[in-house]
Amino acid sequence: MDTRTALLDSAERAARQRGFDAFSYADLARDVGIRKASIHYHFPLKADLAFGLVERYAARMSDQLADINNEDTPAAAKLRAFVAIYRDAMANGTQLCLCVALSAGRESLSEPVLDQLTQFHEDCAAWLSQVFAAAREDGSVIGVADPMDEADAVLALVEGAQLVARAAKDIRLFDRATTAFLARLAVADLN
Repeated sequence: MDTRTALLDSAERAARQRGFDAFSYADLARDVGIRKASIHYHFPLKADLAFGLVERYAARMSDQLADINNEDTPAAAKLRAFVAIYRDAMANGTQLCLCVALSAGRESLSEPVLDQLTQFHEDCAAWLSQVFAAAREDGSVIGVADPMDEADAVLALVEGAQLVARAAKDIRLFDRATTAFLARLAVADLN
């Protein structure tokens, strides 16, 4: 593994477990086994590191959503898979997904990173909106309203559920928060 990737991996772990402001370049240097000055070669400022983290995370999420789209399944199954991505990202309640972690501490982020976070959320909402539109067509979700409103609500649901569950370090709180939404998808199992 190259040094840049090792630094991004270490920084992502730290940000997801403790928050972006809760680690320093000294922490990363110790974790990766390099000198602190070497980090500045790859990421001159912590804002550059944050930008790299969100860029990589957004690409990974885009790939996951493309994989879900490529499956020949009803829209409800795609929505279940989306919720599962957020649940799995919590590592049993010990961390948050990166964009939730960064959004929670947004005051210390640069404008380009905030723009990336906004784009990440817009991309997720657009994908969800398309899936809800498909759900209207295939009937796999109960009571679909406006697809964009549904998308915004689900994105807020999973990100908020992560924050609540992480605060208590209890994944069951995420499960409880998403139960009512997942119940709307049960109609797919009846077809």
